[in-house]
Amino acid sequence: METILAHAHTLMYTILALMPSRYQRDNLEAMLGLFLAADGKPLPHYSKSKSESALSRFLNTYKWPTRKLIRHVRQQAIEQVKSHCPLGRKAFLQVIIDLTTLEKCGQFKAFQNLITVYNGKRGLHIVVLYLVVGQWRIPWNFRVWRGKGTASPSQLALRMVRHLPKDLTKRFRVKILADTAFGTKDFINNIRKLKYHAVIGIGCNRKLVNGYPVKLLHHRGQQVRLVGLDFPVTLSWYYFKRDNGKFVKRYVISTQPLKASTISWWGKRRWKIEGWFKTAKYRFGLDRFGQGTLLGIYRWLVLSITAYLLAYWTYLSSCLPDSLDWGQAAFLALSTFLPHLVLSLLLLDIERLRPLALSHGIDITISRCKI
Repeated sequence: METILAHAHTLMYTILALMPSRYQRDNLEAMLGLFLAADGKPLPHYSKSKSESALSRFLNTYKWPTRKLIRHVRQQAIEQVKSHCPLGRKAFLQVIIDLTTLEKCGQFKAFQNLITVYNGKRGLHIVVLYLVVGQWRIPWNFRVWRGKGTASPSQLALRMVRHLPKDLTKRFRVKILADTAFGTKDFINNIRKLKYHAVIGIGCNRKLVNGYPVKLLHHRGQQVRLVGLDFPVTLSWYYFKRDNGKFVKRYVISTQPLKASTISWWGKRRWKIEGWFKTAKYRFGLDRFGQGTLLGIYRWLVLSITAYLLAYWTYLSSCLPDSLDWGQAAFLALSTFLPHLVLSLLLLDIERLRPLALSHGIDITISRCKI
């Protein structure tokens, strides 16, 4: 597990070295510190080490290599997975695809083509490609859906699948897992052409070639032919429990002949991405961006995901309890990678509270000890 932390340290040093000046490195550290507070509010307004305007310029104006940062994060993620690859039979690389809405209010005049309404939710809609292999959880890629008349969510997802790294697709058995929104005939046919196997949700009204909807079928595990598909698929279903306690019947198809119970098991695995959506939003502020430029939004999303990975890798390398506490993991990552930032914030708090301590007869003195 020390190797995980070593990779994470390497990543941290590398992305800091990408910054063109010490001033920019300080800004990056301040932003990562906000995200690693894991309170869901990493807004520049709350920074104690840098001004709000300085962090705003860092995100929206200053030139620093965002794409290089992404490449280094991805490369370290691949190295992590490869170095902890289980021996023996190839493990599964679960490629989970879903769409989430980063809900927004207000006008956002500069982004009228980006802030749209989808399924009754207004905001920025992003298609996310999320990788799961063994204990590893990696938000690998995302694309913004720009509304009607542009590339559909399934087309955006297909583009991301086509660009999966060969280092992973050759080492693992790829299994595509997607929700009903991606169960289009073009998406399924193209996944087949890429020689990947998939388990994808479909609507209950999806038509068979004989004209009947799948909801009229009574036996799981049947091979069926759906309208628009060039090959037969195996159908199954399972019952999913919603937050209100009600169960909903979910239909799933497999492009590979499998047992009904196996297809249902894979279909349920897709919901792992929902847990990441909640963590990314409510812990790492993925949806809290307020930037005035598209570049600023893009950088915000990238830094939020980077902070999540640093916290998760720190958790994997530590002796923390099996039940993952994201607040605890994020603070451990912050104190591991940016200890000087933690200490400087502590000293600022002590200085701010010194008058209160003196009023109660407490004199706080800080001195540097000899090591």
